[in-house]
Amino acid sequence: MPKVSFAFFATGALAVLVGMTMGMWMGATQQFTLSPVHAHINLIGWASMGLMGTFYALAGDRAPHRLAWVNYGLVTVGLVIMAPSLGKMLLGDPSFEKVVIASSMIVFAGALTFFVAIVMTWRNSSRAARPASGVAATMPAE
Repeated sequence: MPKVSFAFFATGALAVLVGMTMGMWMGATQQFTLSPVHAHINLIGWASMGLMGTFYALAGDRAPHRLAWVNYGLVTVGLVIMAPSLGKMLLGDPSFEKVVIASSMIVFAGALTFFVAIVMTWRNSSRAARPASGVAATMPAE
């Protein structure tokens, strides 16, 4: 399995632990103000990063290696900035709104990078599956 997949999975596992801990704290205290932070950590950190890691594991060498690491970096940095900033904003500090917007754009750039990686992998797979020109003519007929 590619190292980038392990990075996605390890970060996702850490995110789900943080998200679950937040969920348990919110349930125990009946304080649900930070529910959107909990949701973003679980959906971006756990679900999305897990799916991205799975894609890169399945695609293997067909996936663009450097782009996969860019994808990982953008989503991770965006989430690490977004979660606490969103929390501060939800707790009443409007000065964090621009940071939340900027970090959302970073995560979006990561998602866009992932889409580009999928398209590139698909194109690489299509090229590999096509026979070279003239190969069909040299094969014996059945």
